Amino acid sequence: MNIKKLGLTAFVAIVSALVAVSAYKYLDNKYNPVSFEQRQASSHFAQVNYDPMPSAGLTDFRYAAKITTPGVVHIKTSYAPRQASRNDQANPFRDFFGDDFNPFGQPFQQQPSESSGSGVIISDDGYIVTNNHVIDKGDKIQVILADKKTYEAKVIGTDASTDLALIKIDEDNLPFISFGNSDSISVGEWVLAVGNPFNLESTVTAGIVSAKGRNINIIGRESRDRGQSNDAIEAYIQTDAAVNPGNSGGALVDTRGALIGINSAIATPTGTFAGYSFAVPVNIVKKVVNDLMKFGVVQRGFLGVSIATVTDDLAKAKHLDNLNGVYIDSVNSGSAASAAGLKHGDVITKINNSMVNTSPELQEQVSRYHPGDKISVTYLREGKEKTADVVLKNREGNTEYIKKEEVSSQATLEALGAEFTELNDKEKKDLGLNGGVKVIKLNDGILSRNTSIREGFIITKLGDRNINSVNDLKNALASKKGGVMMEGRYPDFPGQYYYAFGL
Repeated sequence: MNIKKLGLTAFVAIVSALVAVSAYKYLDNKYNPVSFEQRQASSHFAQVNYDPMPSAGLTDFRYAAKITTPGVVHIKTSYAPRQASRNDQANPFRDFFGDDFNPFGQPFQQQPSESSGSGVIISDDGYIVTNNHVIDKGDKIQVILADKKTYEAKVIGTDASTDLALIKIDEDNLPFISFGNSDSISVGEWVLAVGNPFNLESTVTAGIVSAKGRNINIIGRESRDRGQSNDAIEAYIQTDAAVNPGNSGGALVDTRGALIGINSAIATPTGTFAGYSFAVPVNIVKKVVNDLMKFGVVQRGFLGVSIATVTDDLAKAKHLDNLNGVYIDSVNSGSAASAAGLKHGDVITKINNSMVNTSPELQEQVSRYHPGDKISVTYLREGKEKTADVVLKNREGNTEYIKKEEVSSQATLEALGAEFTELNDKEKKDLGLNGGVKVIKLNDGILSRNTSIREGFIITKLGDRNINSVNDLKNALASKKGGVMMEGRYPDFPGQYYYAFGL
């Protein structure tokens, strides 16, 4: 009898303990949610049956391939069809008045289009990093996992300056790849590229790191061609691992399976792999991803200088003692560098004790910090080494964090492809206007492509909103989508003019 009672008591005690532990874990997870950093530190790896560290002198990629392929996904981006006229495919009036407006010919339906790429799962709850160009302006984004399950993804944020994007699917307990350290990777070290080239399932290729800190002038090339501002950060890891169309957004990993980069571009005359590929270093990826998660937009700090890599020709022309460092060609007024006392002709050699010998290396180091962060800048002036503490500023010239809406409205303004200025008091008086924004220069963009607007046009109204300043124009554009009607006048011509275009 005593034995039965003892057994029953023990059983009750065990059940009670299990219930208590389960309740604790539930409440702990509910009120102390696991951060992204904690999730990254506890990767969900695939099961492997052999030693992750191969014997000395042998190169074995099986371990890295096994644990990383489940964490790389295939991404399909769909673009909805648009109706267009055979005689006027870029008809701005249809953008404004709708698809039924077509006085120029019979409409026809363009075919829906689709592009594809790769992505890397970076947390077990469905966050995925990829290239911005893989999902940019897509109407629908599908993610296909290694086990062939398909999900629709939502965009968390994008960063055109680094060609990175963060998307998310609704799923838990996913395998993912842990961040490595791209600073510690060396030229000559073996790496693996994991992706989905040519719409194939996960493909692994191997190569070595050929170079670091490469700038190939590919990001923002379109913005530069249009004369728009460009804050592109290119400090690529160059490898000879085969990367082809569809690999964009895939993983570059070391032989331990740690993520060291996001594959982004290839150097090719044919559109397929021709020897070299380029990946965004994971130390840039980390910062971009964390900012997109927290703010929806990247909070980037700027020195506010124009720079050039010190070459032999530059050193001779500027009478520099050696070829180390990055030359300051000019310092912007009111910038972080100006406030810290940096001047034209100084040569920056270190950022927070990290050596910088090229412009991309300097950009990569500074890009890791936020507005308001203080960094140590070591530089040479007239051959003497000096150090300055620099408090970085944002693009607007202050230390505040910017809002996602502000970035979006600025991007829309730049997409118009024009430079604007506000009317001065004399112009307002001569024209009998309370205010307005003048188009002083037209570049390639929405206005030049879709309207007959000319330089000198004064915008006085956008939709039903009066425009008295560039800020008014920015705010009005932020709330617009689809058809937009712009109203205004020319200084030397009577009457009002109207221009319609689509956003």
